[in-house]
Amino acid sequence: MHKILVVDDETSIVTLLKFNLEQNGFEVITASDGLEAIEQVKKESPDVIVLDLMLPKMDGMDVARSLRLDKIHTPILMLTAKDDELDKILGLEIGADDYMTKPFSPREVVARVRAILRRINLESHTEEVDETIQIGELTLDLTNYSVYKNDKKIELTKKEYELLVYLAKNNQRVLSRDQLLNGIWNFDFDGDTRIVDVHIGKLREKIEDNPKSPKYIHTVRGFGYKMEYSDE
Repeated sequence: MHKILVVDDETSIVTLLKFNLEQNGFEVITASDGLEAIEQVKKESPDVIVLDLMLPKMDGMDVARSLRLDKIHTPILMLTAKDDELDKILGLEIGADDYMTKPFSPREVVARVRAILRRINLESHTEEVDETIQIGELTLDLTNYSVYKNDKKIELTKKEYELLVYLAKNNQRVLSRDQLLNGIWNFDFDGDTRIVDVHIGKLREKIEDNPKSPKYIHTVRGFGYKMEYSDE
């Protein structure tokens, strides 16, 4: 039985989500503020966190940021009353795996939780034929989830790493933004592909000698991106 942590300061929402998740076979624990959420994560080790953005004591963004800084990579489904693109991008950038705005259907929350768990299960059972991928000066160590450039380790967020690996496994193949959304985030972003551009920009800052003249990740105008090393 998968354990889900629901974090919200609105009792009615916690009760509603707890009931629907339990009806679908999940064990549910709860927290009503950000500090309690962090305590519950460290104490209970949930499989997924359903996390409200607006919380007392510590908001959802700070909770997610604190967990990721502590190297706790429990998947986060972030809930918020704000339907703001920048909030969405920031939440995903600091480590949330999915994002929903209120009001929402409890059934959709259950479906999103299941989708996250399916992705994790697939990742954990995927056998890597090659333990490393070498492209130009980049080395992707798939066993240890590490990336090096000229033997110097590059610090990436979880999503940046997943995006880089996805591009590298499709080396020299043009990928649309929708393909990257489905491949990395595993859900439809309702046509909003800016999150891909944001992560590509962050990746270029970390792996390219000159992000404005990339050698690795190339923009294919009107379509998407392609990983192809060119030392020119």
